[in-house]
Formats: sequence, C-alpha cells, structure tokens
Amino acid sequence: MTSLLVRPHEPDAQGKVLEVTPESAGWEHVGFRVHRLVKGQRLEASTGDREHCLVLLTGRATVISGEHRWEEIGERTDVFEKIPPYSVYLPNGVSYAVEATTDLELAVCSAPGQGNHAPRLIAPDQVKRSTRGSGTNTRHIQDILPETEPADSLLVVEVYTPAGNWSSYPPHKHDQDNLPEESILEETYYHRLNPTQGFAFQRVYTDDRSLDETMAVEDGCCVMVPRGYHPVGTPHGYELYYLNVMAGPKRKWKFFNDPAHEWIVMQ
Repeated sequence: MTSLLVRPHEPDAQGKVLEVTPESAGWEHVGFRVHRLVKGQRLEASTGDREHCLVLLTGRATVISGEHRWEEIGERTDVFEKIPPYSVYLPNGVSYAVEATTDLELAVCSAPGQGNHAPRLIAPDQVKRSTRGSGTNTRHIQDILPETEPADSLLVVEVYTPAGNWSSYPPHKHDQDNLPEESILEETYYHRLNPTQGFAFQRVYTDDRSLDETMAVEDGCCVMVPRGYHPVGTPHGYELYYLNVMAGPKRKWKFFNDPAHEWIVMQ
C-alpha cells in the first residue's frame, strides 16, 4: 500500500502544487487539488463528469463559468484569519476560468456529479460556524458545503484546531453502509500550520489494524482517508487548520466512534 500522506511540490505551469485523484488514491469519489497562482495568472479547466467546489483559501480572484462571472472575490490573506472563505460551486459538464487578481491559493474539490445544481457563489455569510468538543478536544468549524446545502456528492468543511488540542476525536470512521448509524465517505485532509514550521500527527487505522498508518503532517500536506478511524493532534505552540473534502455513494455524514474510546464523549 502506498502512503496516505501526499506532500506538496513546486508549482507546475498551472500553479498546481498537490493533487489527489480517484486513480491515485485507489478509490471512487473524492478528487482534490491545490493551485498557487501568482497575480495575473489564469487557470482554465473543465469540470468533466465531476461537480466542483472552488475554495479560495487565500487571495482574490475573478471566477468565470459560462454566463456566470464573480468579480474580485476573496478576502483572506491567511487561512488563520479564521474568516470564512469565498467559494464557487460548479456542476459537472461546464468549463471555468480563475483569474488571480492577487497571489492566490485555490483548493479544487471534486466528486461525481449528476448535473442537478446550477453554478453559484458561496459567500462568507452563507458559511455556518460552530464549535465542537471541550477542553483539549475543542475545535472550530466552518461549513462551506454541508449536506444541508445543495450538491450531488460533495461535502466540504474547514476546521481549526487550537495548539495542543485534538480533532476528529474521539477517533471516528465512516466506511460502512449502515444508515442511519454510519455512511460510507472517502475523505481528504489538507493541512496548514501556524507557524508554518510546525507539524501535527494524524493516524488512520481500522479495527483489525489491516490499515494502521501514523503520519507526521507538515504545512501544505494532504492525508487521504479511504477507510478507518482518523484522529488528528497538534502540539503545543502550533495551531492547525485543515480543509476536509468528503464524498461517497450517499451524501450523508454519519460517523461511528471507536468503541474503545467512546467513553470520552459519555462523561
């Protein structure tokens, strides 16, 4: 089995620094890319048979798709400003262009589409914010594309984990078709750290330990979660951000906690 950790590389001609495809991951649903475009650079692409959610992680851009044009969107200069991002939802079967009006970090999230929804802007004031957990299990959520909002397959969310805290914890999984208790969802975690020289740890494991990989995650890395439990911890002094992309045969997020650690939420 190849490693579940995907490291960034130098930008290619389209500014791409990281990519996960269904083929590279060995799964069926989630695709994820990160582009770092310099001011004035233009990215042109097609969604093909996949719906897309373009998340402007940092910087400003004009996004164009057919008759739709969103001028100079984007507000954050750093993901750790913690203000929700601007995003654009695109169905399968359309072409699009992204023109960077400042230096831009763009996440391209994708999953199989059925063409049921029109292109739309997801503005910061449409992003629901919440806090989960308590004590050193506290983390802060920004739901960009939750299951309550229209899409065919995609679920997209940002999570901020304070320094010294745990996240996706107690360990949970979503790899069984057992609704309403549990759903099948593939997932990627795109990690950023503050300060950038920091690191975090993520473990991905199954009950029988046929999959059990623990990774030291650095700024700009991506972790693939094909199945199994997948907790994350960040050390003292280093705040962790991650962008989650999930998709599966049904657009439902129902997770199952590791029974060995269920007692943590029963206190």
